[in-house]
This record gives sequence, structure tokens and C-alpha cells, in this order.
Amino acid sequence: MGSVAPIFKKEFLGYFQSPIAYIFLTVFLILMHGLLFWATGFLVIGQADLRDFFGLMSIVLVFFVPAISMRLWAEEMKLGTMELLMTFPVRDWEAVIGKYLAALAMIALAILLTIPLPITIGLFGNPDAGPIIGGYLGALLLSAAYLAIGAWTSSTTSNQIISFILGLLILLVASLGLDWIRQFSPGWLATWLAYFSLRTHFDSIARGVVDIRDVVFYLSVIGFFLYLNVRSVESRKWS
Repeated sequence: MGSVAPIFKKEFLGYFQSPIAYIFLTVFLILMHGLLFWATGFLVIGQADLRDFFGLMSIVLVFFVPAISMRLWAEEMKLGTMELLMTFPVRDWEAVIGKYLAALAMIALAILLTIPLPITIGLFGNPDAGPIIGGYLGALLLSAAYLAIGAWTSSTTSNQIISFILGLLILLVASLGLDWIRQFSPGWLATWLAYFSLRTHFDSIARGVVDIRDVVFYLSVIGFFLYLNVRSVESRKWS
């Protein structure tokens, strides 16, 4: 674990040494605030409730997370710095974890910067804290799963655009796609599709009831795709 912290620090600070972090945070916050007060009709319905907000956030993250993850490994391969990184006394899994945690910290920062919204909601009424806490926890777990998938796709190509498109397509299928298909599926199939849908578990947590099975599901997805990420990096090193 000794090399994880330096890699995390280098990668995380690297976001702020270019316009990437500032553009990402600004666009994300403007979009989420706009969706709350415009798309959900929050001011019109006058309800102290953020359920629609978190539902929209789960959709927005489908597009924003691949935009962050696409450069994790694709950029290294394009610039030829991946070979240099692998010559350092760093284990493959340490490099994967360090890069992953840095990107996750950036996404978590964007999500947590929306916390003033619940404070604003509190001015309109007395919102239930359970769904709000569950919404943020669910958003972080969902983002972590999205990012693990995006990090793996980034390790499979040196082209960031291809990485973005591939990651986006997988996330669309694993979240919105499965939710749409199960509406037209028989009961037994709909049950299985609901279990494998990333957003179904998010919806459960966002209701304010944290089921350990939902948490284990996300941790399993994260672990599986990080494992694939490590294997992909290993194969690149020896190719």
C-alpha cells in the first residue's frame, strides 16, 4: 500500500493543474442546480424533497463519470508514459488503486459540493434526513461502481474518445437500459434484471433504507472491474 498514497496525491493534484477539475466541477454544479429548480419543478411543487434531484443525479453521473475516467489509462498509453510508470517500484494493483481513488475523490468532491442544496431545502420546510443521507450515500456508491467500469474501459485502449464511448455504452446498458428492458419482461426475468441494474440498488438506498445487500452489490461490482483493470494493465505491460 506504500505506493498508493503518492500515486493518489499526484493524480488528484494533477486534475487541478489543468482546467479539467474546474470545468468538471463548474458544469456539474450548474447542471445539478438547474435540474433541481427547472426540470423537477421544485419551486412550483413547493415540496421539501430531494428524491427527484438524486434520481436525476444518477442519470447525469452516467455521462460525467466516463468523462473523468476516460483519461486514467488511455492518456498514459497515448503519451507513452505507462511504460515509464511500470518501471517504478510500484505494483500494478497499487497503480490501479491510486489512480482510481484520485478520480473517485474528484467525483465525490463534485457530489459533496451540492450539500448546500439540502440546507436550502431546509429553508422551505422540514425534510426527512434519511432519504437525503441515503441519496448522498447511494450517489457515492453508484459513482464508485461507474468509475470502476470506466477505469477498466480506459485501460483497454489508448484513445480517450473510444474509452468514453465504451464506458458510456456499458453504463447506459447497466443502468437505464436494464431498467427499460425489465418493464417489458416476465416476472422472473424482471427480478434478475432489477438485481443487476446499477440504478435499482441506488433507488433502494436513496429511499433512506440502507440494505447491506445493496452495499455488497456495489462493492462486488467495484472489486470485479478493478480486478479486470489490474489484469488489463498487466497484459499491456507484457505486450
